[in-house]
Amino acid sequence: MSRTLSLAACLLAVVLAGVNLRPALASIGPLLDALQAHAHLSDSLASLLTSLPVLLMGLGALGASRLLRHFGVLRGVAFGLLLIACACVLRLLPGPFGLLGGAVLAGLGIAACQALLPVFIRQRFGARVGGAMGAYSTAIMGGAVLASVASPWLAQAWGELPALAFWALPALFALPVWSRAAQGGVPVSYAAPAFAGIARRAAWLALFFGLGTGAYVLVLAWLPPYYTALGWTPAQAGALLGGLTLTEVVAGLMVSAFIDRLPDRRPALLLAITLLLGGLIVLVMWPQQLALVAMVGLGLGIGALFPLSLIVAMDRARSPAEAGALVGFVQGVGYLIAALFPLLAGLARQSMASLAPAWIGMALVCLVLLALASRFAPPRPFAGQAQVG
Repeated sequence: MSRTLSLAACLLAVVLAGVNLRPALASIGPLLDALQAHAHLSDSLASLLTSLPVLLMGLGALGASRLLRHFGVLRGVAFGLLLIACACVLRLLPGPFGLLGGAVLAGLGIAACQALLPVFIRQRFGARVGGAMGAYSTAIMGGAVLASVASPWLAQAWGELPALAFWALPALFALPVWSRAAQGGVPVSYAAPAFAGIARRAAWLALFFGLGTGAYVLVLAWLPPYYTALGWTPAQAGALLGGLTLTEVVAGLMVSAFIDRLPDRRPALLLAITLLLGGLIVLVMWPQQLALVAMVGLGLGIGALFPLSLIVAMDRARSPAEAGALVGFVQGVGYLIAALFPLLAGLARQSMASLAPAWIGMALVCLVLLALASRFAPPRPFAGQAQVG
């Protein structure tokens, strides 16, 4: 009974921590136009509000072993939550410093939590790790939904900067719960993999993950401003982004339910990319008339592509330790690639006064993803290395 209560407390701590890993990003998009006007940010600088945290998330994934060695899981996640709270409070400062400084602190905090929470889950939940990881992933997406929908309403009541600062409260609430639940754990050691060997085997997978995740961060940063430019209110644009994120959750649950029946992951990958491509085409051609169709296509495609990319990486691992090394490398390099997408979209908007070129460019990237996905045949026994590319 006490062990069950202990696991329940650990799961609650993981969920509360996970909820805080996206609001600092998801709260920006629906308010971006007003934030740019108040802080005098160009489109390229505004794009850094999303690109910087994603860049730091990639560096955090690559540096997971160092984070674990220097901080440990308990202190590392607690420090990450504290940084997220400080990042949100920093956004109360007027001008670009508060917003850009908050982006850096948020990225550092998210990176620490995102690198260390899976280690804690593997340590504490044993055979129940799948369910715990599912709850953790759902909490991350739930935080994004909450922030994208609620932030415009908070801004209407209090103003844009206090609306961004509000998201410090969930982090401060999660901090004591995490600190109490995570006490008493056995110290975890994490051996750093041979980087050259992992990089050689997982390069194509990292590129695939990065291009697919680029669609997620591109939509997170620029979908609401795209619709506010078409005459939608920030609340309506935020609700659209929230609905899209809910659709991503549904797609992730569908992948979890059915993927074990597909030893060859390519049909699922091709379907996810096709849905994403269809959503982008609708977004360019009929953004007003078929906004909900675009939302569903984008949400299902992005939501399925994220777990499928990691599953394909884990398929190529010959041991749990190697799975961790492969997934860490794929996410680390992938987030570094994905960080470029909002920046390039901001530059396109600044020079062409439109985000349509960004969606068209992402559609062309989908063609590259289709070509890459066709390479990921099921690995033959004892020949995983040859099948990675």
